Amino acid sequence: MTSFHASRRRFLAGLGAAALPGTFAVGQSREKVTFGTSWVAQAEHGGYYQAFADGTYATYGLDVTIIPGGPQANNRMQVMLGRIDFYMGANLNQAFSAVEQDIPTVIIAAFFQKDPQVLIAHPGHGIETFEDLKTLPTLFISKEGVASYFQWLKADYGFRDDQVKLYNFNPQPFLADKRSAMQGYVTSEPFGIEQKAGFKPKVFLLTDQGYDTYASTIETRKQLVIERPQTAQRFIEASIIGWYNYIYGDNAAANALIKKGNPELSDAGIAFAIARMKEYGIVDSGSSLDLGIGAMTEARVENFFRKMVRAGVQKPTTDWRRAIDTRFVNKGFGKELHKAG
Repeated sequence: MTSFHASRRRFLAGLGAAALPGTFAVGQSREKVTFGTSWVAQAEHGGYYQAFADGTYATYGLDVTIIPGGPQANNRMQVMLGRIDFYMGANLNQAFSAVEQDIPTVIIAAFFQKDPQVLIAHPGHGIETFEDLKTLPTLFISKEGVASYFQWLKADYGFRDDQVKLYNFNPQPFLADKRSAMQGYVTSEPFGIEQKAGFKPKVFLLTDQGYDTYASTIETRKQLVIERPQTAQRFIEASIIGWYNYIYGDNAAANALIKKGNPELSDAGIAFAIARMKEYGIVDSGSSLDLGIGAMTEARVENFFRKMVRAGVQKPTTDWRRAIDTRFVNKGFGKELHKAG
């Protein structure tokens, strides 16, 4: 990783001026940028902390402040109000709804090629395949999940409303009922269950069953994209490098920052999350292998939108094209940092 950054700095120094969208002239003062995450610091935010910790944002002429989310924060609203420049969104449904409500935000990158959303079941008890989940009498699903992916589960797989019980982000009801399943993220809840209950649960990634929304999106105001396109380009390129380095390189400094922001995280929990991101191709798989991390294609966005219309989650009259702007990604940038294994 060091050799790449050194060559990048030499390249920028040779330019002498910020002539290209992703370049930064030596001696130029760094531009202040604010980036809000969707939750408290965790490994799922690792690429952004990596770009901060190893100086990549600084190399790109950016003085980035990472503003963690949390139960009392609403960083997405702060973007809409112009108080935060960029926001780490959840998935495409948020962006489609913004278009429907005429909210002037847009997704400019997708750092998770796969949404980490999973359904988790007890081992045995007749649950071997994803289809077997339909036989369970109880599924613990949050209100947000019921309004989004569960509608798709009903439309495409025949799941039933009478299976649903409200998930309050406490695994105890699931642990007590072996004929139940619960929602979670492939990067976190399975680890917690193993640590707390002493068994390895069955895990079914919804993306691999067809719920192929992008996740960990970067949202910003359309006004920023119009007025400061170079800022957007530099932030996206630096974040791309951050994610390559976090997944494939030395991420110790980033993890130290994450733990400082969230002391409850353990080294084992962080290692589990990184391993699952690599195993399941959460960050780097599919289109990103050719187009680079952060990739986002119109064909896939349209396909997912059609699924949501069929499931009754989105209105067919919504112009999904207004939800995305792909000009800052899909250039193969940073692919040389991909490593096997």
